[in-house]
Amino acid sequence: MPVIVQTTILLVLSNIFMTFAWYAHLSKLNNRAWIIAALFSWGIAFFEYLIQVPANRIGHTELNLSQLKILQEVITLSVFVPFSIFYMGENIKLDYLWAGICILGAVYFIFRS
Repeated sequence: MPVIVQTTILLVLSNIFMTFAWYAHLSKLNNRAWIIAALFSWGIAFFEYLIQVPANRIGHTELNLSQLKILQEVITLSVFVPFSIFYMGENIKLDYLWAGICILGAVYFIFRS
């Protein structure tokens, strides 16, 4: 399997954990003490790091650091937008489209030869 595909799959999985670690407590634990939410988030983040570190190590064999970061940002938005709409119940906004277009521009510039 190509390095970019391995890296992308692992970063998608990592981002799913990361998004839940960062934001799920806002709706599910909002009536608990912040320390409970922090411990819950740290528990989830542990699994995120178990996936993210190998993803970046694999990716860095063929991608430079800037390419890895932009790939990460694209994946972050690709995971965050559905999470915010379907899990958190946020309204979809046209701004998501504009942000996506800006990120595509970043992808073009960072990956062009």
